[in-house]
Amino acid sequence: MSGVRTFRVAAVLALVLLVHACAKVPITGRRQLHLIDEGQMMGMALTQYEAFLQEHPPLPDSDARVKQVRRIGERLAAAATTYLNEHRAGSRVEGFQWSFNVVNDATVNAWCMPGGKVVVYTGILPVTQDEAGLAVVMGHEIAHAIARHGNERMSQAMAVEGAGTTLDVFTSQKPGYARDLFMQSYGIGSQLGMLAYSRKHETEADKMGLVFMAMAGYDPRTAPTFWQRMAAQGGGGQPEFLSTHPSDETRVRDLEAFMPEALKYYKQP
Repeated sequence: MSGVRTFRVAAVLALVLLVHACAKVPITGRRQLHLIDEGQMMGMALTQYEAFLQEHPPLPDSDARVKQVRRIGERLAAAATTYLNEHRAGSRVEGFQWSFNVVNDATVNAWCMPGGKVVVYTGILPVTQDEAGLAVVMGHEIAHAIARHGNERMSQAMAVEGAGTTLDVFTSQKPGYARDLFMQSYGIGSQLGMLAYSRKHETEADKMGLVFMAMAGYDPRTAPTFWQRMAAQGGGGQPEFLSTHPSDETRVRDLEAFMPEALKYYKQP
């Protein structure tokens, strides 16, 4: 009987852990599983962000492209924070120390780590074309961080690997794998050959990004056109930025279907 009781206690504890590890994503309301404390994710992000910038020195503060990225980023961050506070989800950005940098790299890419650590590559700027286009990209990437998609991605990998329910255990057992998984989970690339985000995550980030850019004063109706330009990049193949994104037709259809909701938050300057 003692063995049965022990099993039942363990099962109850596991259920409690599962309930507390679940959360609802803002705007979409989807439930997700987090096995990693977000504070740990932000600590890891800070270390990797600084290491990345050491290897890829950012453009100087005086560069017009940096000024543009930071101007847009600050507006988006303020809008997202306002939305979250108004919907009792302010904890999603608790502890965020926003940082916006631009690196001189021809790769068509941009990303945002936990804690609001953003990098935009110069290679994506010809595609964004203007502030609204750049707001689409940055709103999308900021949405990934706020939705904690990377945490969810790593939690799923930890569960598969059987490394336990703590990041400390995971990183101590497989430090190189954990680092690669973290970096790839935020679109920075690795040799794992695994998808950074699921298409579900990408669609979710699209919707959240539309709301954030609309609240920041950027017309969300520019988003479908931007993604069509993105899809046209790379000739016969897609840029890395689109490796796990929905198909062109699906993305545009989903964006247009969600547009009436996003426009509720848009006030034309």
